[in-house]
Amino acid sequence: MPRLHLAAIAASLSVLSMAAQPSDLTAKLTEKIESALKKSGAPSVSVAVVADGHLLFAKAFGSADLAKGKSADVQTRYAVGSISKQFTAAALLLLQEQGKLSLDDRVAKYFPELTRAKEITIRQLLSHTSGYEDFAPQDYIIPEWMQPTTPAAILDRWAEKPLNFDPGTKWQYSNTNYTLAGEIFEKVAGQPLVAFLREKIFDPLGMSSAGDCLSVSPVDAVAYTRYAVGPPRPAGREANGWYFAAGELCMTPSDLAKWDIAFLQKKILSAHSYEEFTREVKLNNGDLTHYALGLTLGDVGGMPTLQHGGEVSGFISSNMILPTHNGAVIVLSNEDAISLVAPLSRQLATMAFLPEQRQPSDKDTTQVRSILEGLRNGQINRALFTDNANSYFSETALHDEKTSLAALGKLKSVTAVSENLRGGMTHRTYHAEYEKKTLLLNIYLMPDGKFEQFLVEDQL
Repeated sequence: MPRLHLAAIAASLSVLSMAAQPSDLTAKLTEKIESALKKSGAPSVSVAVVADGHLLFAKAFGSADLAKGKSADVQTRYAVGSISKQFTAAALLLLQEQGKLSLDDRVAKYFPELTRAKEITIRQLLSHTSGYEDFAPQDYIIPEWMQPTTPAAILDRWAEKPLNFDPGTKWQYSNTNYTLAGEIFEKVAGQPLVAFLREKIFDPLGMSSAGDCLSVSPVDAVAYTRYAVGPPRPAGREANGWYFAAGELCMTPSDLAKWDIAFLQKKILSAHSYEEFTREVKLNNGDLTHYALGLTLGDVGGMPTLQHGGEVSGFISSNMILPTHNGAVIVLSNEDAISLVAPLSRQLATMAFLPEQRQPSDKDTTQVRSILEGLRNGQINRALFTDNANSYFSETALHDEKTSLAALGKLKSVTAVSENLRGGMTHRTYHAEYEKKTLLLNIYLMPDGKFEQFLVEDQL
């Protein structure tokens, strides 16, 4: 398939409009995001939604800087962390198109001194099947990361260690893989990775905010963290050299959406490169990894997804592409140590692309929590239940519910998981998180709103 001229791509992307976005969906997305942000306590969240190959929703919520009282807006930049990995993979695919390297080249061709370099390919680096140990598995910033380093120093320490497993026999996420992939790229290309990305991807697509996070911009969101369920606290940032090709990029959701649109339309790269980009890598024995090159393969409600999350100190991110719906959902936030962007992404994707699959409302969740608290005390409001459900809640059942739930400690949260239809009823599931265990709630509701089933189930 011939590729459009890059200037034409930029021009086509510059005229994207929200005119086709139904106002009712805009309102529903806004309501869901505002509710999720309020419940999470995070300073801000910024969202972009692509549908039918166009940017149809872009909006920021909350504060980019709490101390200065500065609101987040669509121009606010966020660190996207490991979403950067798909750009590193794209850069190497472009070099392969130019005949400068092959993804099946051995590491030894470029860095022969590294551990078992003759056995490991660039493809295995990009798919996390090399065996090199991750230099940054922690989900919080450690003191060492606040001191500058270099990619070469990282490789000296982590890529000259014994492998965690034989190449191609296991899948294990490792930032070391992408640091090495970035070093190979720069050795072959003869220029910095970010400069190449700006020339070949960012500028042609009009991604003006995209670049590394090293030079702090006035439009950058401030990084925050939290301890347990405490308030947002300013977070330290990683020093120069640590994340490089594994997670060094910053941008707005709207600019990331321009990349997703080009990805969906198979622009920038060749059709063959996109096939390699998105093909699941299998282990030597044929086992699945659910990972391609810098992309996780999954689904939401049966819709195939190409997704990647990201986390660096003070930021979490999610970029989800839905090829069968020609769409994407991007969620970025300026607080780490919180479960916000991944579940919100799935909820927004369901709302945008599977509108017939309703999600339980906050009011529904509040009622479920109230019933669960009552069961902890051995009580239910029988007016809320059908005759069948009332027969289930015998004296023995209420006794066991009371004693077993009380042993789990405080009920910390109730989170909606799914909703669908079955047997003329609405079937809902929730996760109930207690201090000692998380339980599954398996619920059926009659059309009149009464509970036909309210099962509290243990999970392994």
